[in-house]
Amino acid sequence: MKSLLSMALSGAVTAAAAQSSGPGAMPPVVEVRPASAQQVSVGSAQTFTGDVRISSPFQAPLPGTAGGATVTFTARARTAWHTHPLGQTLIVTEGQGLVQQQGQPALIIRPGDVVTIPPNVRHWHGAGPSGSMTHIAIAEKENGSAVAWQDKLCEQDYQAAVVSAGLSAMTGQRAQQPQKPQEPQKAVQPASDSLSPRQRAIPLIAAFTAISDLPRLGMALNQGLDAGMTVSEAKEVLVQLYAYAGFPRSLNALGELLKVVELRKQRGVQDAPGHDPSRAVSTGRELALVGQANQTEISGGPVQGPVFEFAPIINQFLQAHLFGDIFERDNLDWRSRELATVGALAATPGAENQLRSHMRASLRVGLTASQLRQLSQALAQEVGPEVAARADDALVQALDAASKG
Repeated sequence: MKSLLSMALSGAVTAAAAQSSGPGAMPPVVEVRPASAQQVSVGSAQTFTGDVRISSPFQAPLPGTAGGATVTFTARARTAWHTHPLGQTLIVTEGQGLVQQQGQPALIIRPGDVVTIPPNVRHWHGAGPSGSMTHIAIAEKENGSAVAWQDKLCEQDYQAAVVSAGLSAMTGQRAQQPQKPQEPQKAVQPASDSLSPRQRAIPLIAAFTAISDLPRLGMALNQGLDAGMTVSEAKEVLVQLYAYAGFPRSLNALGELLKVVELRKQRGVQDAPGHDPSRAVSTGRELALVGQANQTEISGGPVQGPVFEFAPIINQFLQAHLFGDIFERDNLDWRSRELATVGALAATPGAENQLRSHMRASLRVGLTASQLRQLSQALAQEVGPEVAARADDALVQALDAASKG
């Protein structure tokens, strides 16, 4: 099945034909299609690797030949190798990505960058290793075709491309020149295996929200903002927590964040606002499909069990709203979302089953065992030993399950 992008670039345009000149033809008019009315499609597995969403497809009316779409790649997702008979232009709007011409090092692309790809040059493009990337893709058709898809980029070649661009394969940060440790037996642990100060603040924010400790929540929010968390990210953590801690606690926490931000402004601190989600919320059948895909990827397989057989509607709500509406919002990455979820569940007595499930999910989305142990240490230091004990127990069981495949 062709992807929506291929159809947008290569398909015939009925509307354009209707506007062609002739007796009785309607005069051409300017058309605006609202973002909320645009189609969203999942990239075909034949031409993409990873989770790719294609939205707002367009095609110029005849005699124009340009067409394209807005394409969002989650971390590590990318196109297959391909060429364009008349070339292609990419305009990056969100995130950090990569583009590579065959035989050349990969190049980093960021918001505002315009990428010009010459005709018939074999290349691929997609997201970097640590977060999503969105670009607008534009190409012209020649003899009815705008793209020629070829073989897929294997994981080994993607890793090599990341390195050739000067990035760390795990974090997407600029790789540092290796330094010889003063004492080899005490070599410094790679930065990719440590929680950043921003990441460390997230489970604390979540835990204090779950136990309704607003004074300490205010301190954790300040800690996160000081570490570079944007206001949008902080809000998104607290919005997500309504699904795990309830609406009252989420609303109270958002009120506390509002106070913290206002007080920081009064002190002359200008926190980065961050950005809103880059794509419109799916609806109807599309929302259900997106939520099911996200749930399956995070959970490691289709979710099933006696509770879902007893009350199947609860899984429909989980798929459509939690994993569709919330986890699809790309102003907070999945690792941060799992850090928040684990922090909230660890602080909630009686939620051990869900905590174990999300500890396994944390490993699936790229958090390391070392980082999750650091999460437990932060909970022990800042929240309480019983909270950390629940997190430690869940991690032990998650690692045991992972070792058994």
